[in-house]
Amino acid sequence: MRNRTTQIAVLGACLLGFAAAGPAGAADARHLTLSFDQPRGTGIGVGADIFSNKLAELSKGTLVVDQFPGAQLGQDPQAMQKVRTGDIDFSISATANLATLTPQSGVLSLHYLFKDDAHLTKAIADPALLAAVQKLFDETVQGGHVMTLLTLGLRELYGKKEIHKIEDIARVKIRVQATATEDAIFAAYGAQTVHMPFGNVYTSLQTGVVDMAENAINIFQQNKHYEVAPVMSLTGHEANILTIWMSDKTLQSLTPEQREWVKQAAAEAGRTQPAKAIEMEHAAQAALQKMGVKFVSDVDKAGFIKIAEPMQDKIAADLGPHAVSILQLTRAVK
Repeated sequence: MRNRTTQIAVLGACLLGFAAAGPAGAADARHLTLSFDQPRGTGIGVGADIFSNKLAELSKGTLVVDQFPGAQLGQDPQAMQKVRTGDIDFSISATANLATLTPQSGVLSLHYLFKDDAHLTKAIADPALLAAVQKLFDETVQGGHVMTLLTLGLRELYGKKEIHKIEDIARVKIRVQATATEDAIFAAYGAQTVHMPFGNVYTSLQTGVVDMAENAINIFQQNKHYEVAPVMSLTGHEANILTIWMSDKTLQSLTPEQREWVKQAAAEAGRTQPAKAIEMEHAAQAALQKMGVKFVSDVDKAGFIKIAEPMQDKIAADLGPHAVSILQLTRAVK
């Protein structure tokens, strides 16, 4: 009887041990927060999924990313600050918004720096460009690190009027991202710039606080801005570039092996997200056209380029040496 009791006890202990280990070490999983201020059905959501899934795979389920889309943890400017304080582990943050932490990041908002989608995706994949952006943040910002670069494609203008040439935006009130780069270039076009959180754009277009806004087609679609701004003019003036932004507190709390997993997961997102995001742009345009949204494809970009390109070097020089280096590396991508 004693032997039978002992056998049962040993079997029970083994089963308990197996359950504790669980599938993929679930009992020991560490949960990490990832914030972004757009819906999951955007290129940002695609990047978040690639990163989250790859990290779970590499860590065998011991590092789990809990995603908080749609500004649940705050709009991008608030979230990226929470990353610095360690209240959020990761955010997917626009380099334009990160320019509030280090103005030199605004160099990536230069107009007509990226010639087209192909140039943009190739530049994003360039290791030298990523290294230069990482160096910029490591040397000028405390509390956070750029792990990789993502994109949503090029930004377009949208509102209730068609834009065919540069004269069409004279004195037009346009909501832009809060960077010195965009303020300077849009002003040179003759437009009036307005800053506001992204979450306020829909109502501001609806009420006339602004006449136009600018963003990627998929963002325009997913946030239903077409309901109050049914005309999109394909200016392709600027790139939508984002980072996976990581808290230094989180980084320091990880083991060397865990840090390598995070690095590899971010690299996977950087390699595969851009092409998927561009595909989503094309699909969004096709879907919106079927709904009756007007796309102006015959924009005469020459007038915009004539003003924007000569400003690139001066703006970069004014921003600082990192900005100059990033500008040169981007231009070198063919």
